[in-house]
Amino acid sequence: MARNIETIENGVLNEKTCYYTKIPDGDSSIKSNMAKWWLLGINCVCTVLGTIAGPLFLRLYFLHGGNRKWIPSWLQTAGVPVLLGPLTVLYLRERASGVRFLAPTKLLLLSAGIGILVGLNDFMYSHGLSFLPVSTSALLLSTQLGFTALFALLIAKQKFTPYSINAVVLMTLGAALLGLSKSGDRLLGVSNRDYWLGFVLTLGAAGLLGFILPCCEVAYATARKTITYSVVLQFQFGVNFFATVFCTIGMLINKDFQAIPREANAFELGAVKYYLVLVSIAIVWQMAGVGTLGVVFSTTSLFAGVLNATLLPLTETAAVIVYHEKFTGEKGMALALCSWGFISYFYGSYKEKKKQDALFETGSR
Repeated sequence: MARNIETIENGVLNEKTCYYTKIPDGDSSIKSNMAKWWLLGINCVCTVLGTIAGPLFLRLYFLHGGNRKWIPSWLQTAGVPVLLGPLTVLYLRERASGVRFLAPTKLLLLSAGIGILVGLNDFMYSHGLSFLPVSTSALLLSTQLGFTALFALLIAKQKFTPYSINAVVLMTLGAALLGLSKSGDRLLGVSNRDYWLGFVLTLGAAGLLGFILPCCEVAYATARKTITYSVVLQFQFGVNFFATVFCTIGMLINKDFQAIPREANAFELGAVKYYLVLVSIAIVWQMAGVGTLGVVFSTTSLFAGVLNATLLPLTETAAVIVYHEKFTGEKGMALALCSWGFISYFYGSYKEKKKQDALFETGSR
């Protein structure tokens, strides 16, 4: 959460987002900080709900007869129209106050490029999940934290601290321990070739996600205007729209749209529940996407990576409750390690924030 700042007359230059802001005084400063924490909290809740529920609904789709690869990939971003509601409200409010609503053109163009990467990531993840057990998939996805840390250092110039290093190590160990006892298991009917294909695709999805998060942080930094939450939602809309276009092309080539009615009729839980599962997948993954980019906006890409890694053992716990999987000692240890890592990172960020606030107050005098 650390922000490098430089005093500029009666304002400051935020090097993360590259825009000037007026130094707040008294109550306005307190209200501003409270608003930022509330925004971070809301985005964290969306990330938690979407990240935990998303894999569960995808697993439900595959468990009961779903076997298409592009349909679940497409659904992970196809819920993008739900963003039109809050965007309309924000547009009317900002137009009434005379604020320029439209996000910078460069930021919207970057959202198109990142959206294509997100579409590819969705396909790799859903395709890999169809061949792998949940525990093995979680183990491989946990490596995204290491990829995020590496790319955050190379792309976003995010500095490491002892607390963030400790968090990365603890949560990587925790997620590895989580899948240790079952990482070699194959699902019934999955060939050795398909298993390793899923292994490579899921690992590739983890690496691509680790690359995407710092790219989003850098994209925010390119905007030469104040980054408001309406700008973040516009960026999210662009990312999801182009990811959906990418997956739509895949569905058209693979003729998945024509296959939906046939698959619904053959679904073990019935056609109605089949469509409910599809709608649920779209909603929860939209929440995860909005929440993750909101967390990157409110903090850093590395923090978003840490949060996603923390949720992996919680997803496993949810799978134990929903699908009656065994809660082994390894899963309990993994949950403890990942929780410890998250607390470590959060505490380090809090200390760094206090340090930056002290420098901020000194520079404002």
